[in-house]
Amino acid sequence: MERKVMSKEYLLENREEILARYAKPVRKSRKPVLLTKKEKKVLGVGRNEGRAVAKYVRVAPRKVNVVVDLIKGKPIDEAYAILKYTPKAASPILEKLLKSAEANAVNNNNLSRDALYVADCYANQGPVLKRIIPRARGSASRIYKRTSHITVVLKEKN
Repeated sequence: MERKVMSKEYLLENREEILARYAKPVRKSRKPVLLTKKEKKVLGVGRNEGRAVAKYVRVAPRKVNVVVDLIKGKPIDEAYAILKYTPKAASPILEKLLKSAEANAVNNNNLSRDALYVADCYANQGPVLKRIIPRARGSASRIYKRTSHITVVLKEKN
């Protein structure tokens, strides 16, 4: 099944139709409509946000989500303050990721730093590293080293 390659002119002519198809929710059984990098650039998708992703972070997602819930929806300065004084292992990682998302928003998309807030922040499960360690009576057991993929999205307040 080949994908139809869309030209720049076609994308600009049918912008509303393509964006409506892209935003429409899909059922579980069907694949969502995904836009290529070129199509996103031509249509201007993602120009109003700063995004940063950290993959394969060696912290369990449920531990990251505790800190993520604290900063979701907060202005960027308040989010920095919360992360600085939260004694969790995920705090320095999220602080670094927040700085990266802020830099992406300000430098790449020309957004104002003062109006930025944490629009979305989530941690998905990455691959689980399994270690087998010896136990008593010649048996063995597994230790699960969980990883996570963390995403931070910043947007400008109106």
